[in-house]
Amino acid sequence: MPNILVKIPKGAFPSEHRAALVQKLNDAAAAAEQIPDDPRKRSMCWVLIDEVEPGAWTCGASDMSARLLPCLAVIYVPAGVLDDASQAMYVDLVHAAFQQSLPAAEKRQLATSVILHHVVDGTWGVNDAIWRLPDFAQAAGYAHLQALLPRA
Repeated sequence: MPNILVKIPKGAFPSEHRAALVQKLNDAAAAAEQIPDDPRKRSMCWVLIDEVEPGAWTCGASDMSARLLPCLAVIYVPAGVLDDASQAMYVDLVHAAFQQSLPAAEKRQLATSVILHHVVDGTWGVNDAIWRLPDFAQAAGYAHLQALLPRA
């Protein structure tokens, strides 16, 4: 059940490529977080894309946009959902999502930065309530965390 905040250079991913990127980011989240293939569970994955104006993204204080295509994904996920292996998988899948969604005409070198934020249990508010890991496990259906749910 992540919130994925993406920053990309303006115009780098035209609408159909942007739609592909969003789908691939959702697929990456589902795989890494073990979210089942259920539209209600998958709807818990929020993706927000922000396009950065030309010249506003610098590397080493220089505008490298002629040679470099920087893409940033900041992913907020409840603490306890990801282990080391799933974190590595997540980073790999997010990089692949950017790479596979690029327009064929894009010749700049792709440079991704993926930041995984583990939100401390009891510090994530949903609507008007604080959620804890069992709440997320129930809502998102994390396959590996179903033991956290109360038995009926």
